[in-house]
Amino acid sequence: MRKEVDEEEAVRMKTPPSIAGIGALALVLATTAAFATSTPASANASGCLDPGAPLSVEENRLSFALPDNDDPALLQSKPFAQQMIEGGGFQDFAPKLINKLCHTGNLTAATTLAKEEGRHLWREAVRRAQNKGKIDGSLPYSDDRPLYWTRLQSTAALRQWTPRFDLAGEDRAALITTFDRASRGMFDIDFPAGKGVVRVISSGFDPYTLDGGTVGTAPGSIGNNIRHGNPSGATALSLDGTTYKTKDGKTAYIEAYTLPVNYPEFEQGYLEDTVGPFMKDGPRQVDASITVSQAGGSVFNLEQWNGRYHGVSLGNDNFRPCAAVNGTPQLAVDNHGCNAKVVDRWGGPTEFSLTDPPQWTSATLPVAEMIKANTGASVPRPPGDTWPDTSVAFGVVWHTNYTEFPDCNSPERVTRNNPPPNEFPPPTAPIPPDPESCSYSGGGGNYLSNESAYRNTLLRDRMGLSIPAGHIHTPDMQHFETPFNPSDATFNAWRQAIVAQGKNLIHVVADSVS
Repeated sequence: MRKEVDEEEAVRMKTPPSIAGIGALALVLATTAAFATSTPASANASGCLDPGAPLSVEENRLSFALPDNDDPALLQSKPFAQQMIEGGGFQDFAPKLINKLCHTGNLTAATTLAKEEGRHLWREAVRRAQNKGKIDGSLPYSDDRPLYWTRLQSTAALRQWTPRFDLAGEDRAALITTFDRASRGMFDIDFPAGKGVVRVISSGFDPYTLDGGTVGTAPGSIGNNIRHGNPSGATALSLDGTTYKTKDGKTAYIEAYTLPVNYPEFEQGYLEDTVGPFMKDGPRQVDASITVSQAGGSVFNLEQWNGRYHGVSLGNDNFRPCAAVNGTPQLAVDNHGCNAKVVDRWGGPTEFSLTDPPQWTSATLPVAEMIKANTGASVPRPPGDTWPDTSVAFGVVWHTNYTEFPDCNSPERVTRNNPPPNEFPPPTAPIPPDPESCSYSGGGGNYLSNESAYRNTLLRDRMGLSIPAGHIHTPDMQHFETPFNPSDATFNAWRQAIVAQGKNLIHVVADSVS
């Protein structure tokens, strides 16, 4: 998920937040009412929701509708989110959750419910993505978007729930966080103990850049970027809980989770709390930890250097901590908004300073093996694939560029190793970041993909590990055949091809440590 530094945010158009007076809460209530017709116990479920309670920026997108593809002067009959929820067969999830909330009598029970229901949603999304059992809904099994929108429909219900007991604001926030993390697979990681196996953990991301794009002439229509998915999230779902027989005959156990495209959750320690327990010394310590996100083009980039600087571009919550000032980037010196904050509880060995972590971290992925493995040879090329070598789906490139402030007190920036070499090993070794410089962007930019890479590799270093750890940027799968249809064959082909080659690359990492 790389955004170009200094990217114009003009495309992130502000659009009407609802259609024909239908708000995000009404969407949840309408779904609940439909469910209640077949489930009498939930007939009064909507009575425990407060329609006046404000929703988050992401939750407010639940009511957004696209223009009709054949007549852009009209709206599609359903909000986009509801199409995704029903397309994934998850239309009953939020109504059932609301019904259970309405019958929950205390905070302890509510916390247990949030965790259990979040884990249930994650497991159902994984089951669907891995094509196990009956696949409900009209969307392909590999589609990652139903999970994202069902999660938001559920957190909207938690936010507007009026319980039968006093619920403090911080307790409600904790309930939402518990559900959110559980529905991302963060509580579902379970490696076997002992020797003779390989343990690999991998991440993915939510859809992002959902605002903007082409709009129709219908009042209340929104841009077609709302259709975006994220192949890294789809890859995580396809990998979670799977095993792989390595080249030397060992069994690799692969666990996965997904990350939000928001800065605050990273500062809360979402990544460290998920990966950290498995980087500690013990019988379930991981052998490799990989972060994955979407970038662009028809290439997988293996990012080498990650920077601490962050916050130039908006998250899904429309918040960014480090916007440019009059077109000039802010300096990182004594500027906490522009620096990824360290999670104190994962400080690691005492030689690491919690107040002044390094400006740069470095990947330790088996780059040579990942490129040599020719992981795209067995993957069908999707329509419109522009990678020059037609014998593979997508290329795999060692991505060594980055941008630094050579003088930490000056806004002048220098980009190194640009463009990165297309051959491996390169004829000339890339120039590493100056240890006295300040970071502006890693190879993966200074958005949340870079932040996930930075935090993961910093955690590796703090735990004193020498395991493979690094970031994979996938190609961009947003290739639609029509302006406004929610899905189509080309979009699905790109996702499936990216997921297939992404899995192959993760398996190569497992081979390298077996």
